[in-house]
Amino acid sequence: MDRSVSLSSSPPSPSSALARAERFVWLTARVLEQRRFAYHFLDGSAEAVETALTAYLVPDGGYGHGLEPDLRGPVSQPLHAVHALRVLDGVGRCGGQRVERLCRYLTAVSTADGALPVSHPSLRGYPAAPWIPLADDPPSGLLTTGPVVGLLHRNEVWHAWLFRATDFCWAAVTALAEGAPAHPYEIAAAVAFLDGVPDRGRAGEAAERLGRRVRERGLVSPGPGRAEEAASVPGQGGAGTHLLVHDVAPAPDSLARRWFTDAEVDRSLDVLAQAQREDGGWPARRRAWAPGAALETRAVVTLEALLSLRAYGRAV
Repeated sequence: MDRSVSLSSSPPSPSSALARAERFVWLTARVLEQRRFAYHFLDGSAEAVETALTAYLVPDGGYGHGLEPDLRGPVSQPLHAVHALRVLDGVGRCGGQRVERLCRYLTAVSTADGALPVSHPSLRGYPAAPWIPLADDPPSGLLTTGPVVGLLHRNEVWHAWLFRATDFCWAAVTALAEGAPAHPYEIAAAVAFLDGVPDRGRAGEAAERLGRRVRERGLVSPGPGRAEEAASVPGQGGAGTHLLVHDVAPAPDSLARRWFTDAEVDRSLDVLAQAQREDGGWPARRRAWAPGAALETRAVVTLEALLSLRAYGRAV
C-alpha cells in the first residue's frame, strides 16, 4: 500500500475531520483501532497493528474475543476472520504463517461445499447481535466467503481451501446477477470477491452483470433524499437503513465504482463526510444492541469512513 498520501509535514487543523476523529479514537477506541489509526494517519507501524490483532487469536488459528464487535465470546468465527483479513490487508501483512494458520481454520469450519457459514455453532451460548443467524448445520454464506476469498486472492495467498471456496463464490455471484434474492450486504460481499479474484476479465464481466441487477432492483441508494429507491437492510436497523454507494464501492478502484455516475458518487461521499458527529466519530448505521459493541463498532466505522474519503481524494 502506498501510504505517502496519508502523511503530512504539519499536523491537521484542530477543527478538521481528521483531528476530531483522532480525538474520538483516542477517547473511545480499542487498542487495535488506535493502532490502525496511527498506521494510516500518523506514520505508525504495521508491527504495532499486528501485535494488537494477536490478542484476538484463538488456538485453532481463527479469531475471536469480539474482534467483530457484533459477536462476543472467546470462540473463533468466520466473521472474525473477515475482520482480521481486512486489518491485515490494510497494513500489507496478509500472508505468512498467520494466514496459513487461518486457512487451516477456514478448512476446518467450512460447509460441505467448501465455503464458510455466516456463523459457526460454537457461537451458541455467547452473546451476539440478534441478527446473527445461528444453526446447528449452517449453510454456506457469500457474506463471509466472498470477502475472505477476495482478500486472500488479492494478497496472492495460495491454499487448497481456496479452490472450492472460489467456485462457490463464482456460482453465488452468477446467481445474484441472474436475479436470485439478495441481501444488500451480499452485494458488498460479492464486490469484495470480484475486486480480488485473479481472473480480472471474468470479474469485470460478472461485475457488469451484477451492477445492472443492483440498479434494476434498487439494492443501493443512489444518493441523499432517494433512500426510498433502495432496498432496506433487514434486521439491522429498521426503517431508513440502506446501503449507499460508498458502502459497495469504498475506493475508486473497485469494480462497483462503474455502477454509479460521478454525481452519485459525489453525493454519497457528501453524505459520508456530513455524517461525522460532534464527538468526532461516525455513527454505525445499524441498531445498537449492546453498549460496548456499539462503541467499538463506531470506532471501526470511523476508520472506514476516513479511509474511503481519503481514497476518493476528499480532504480529511
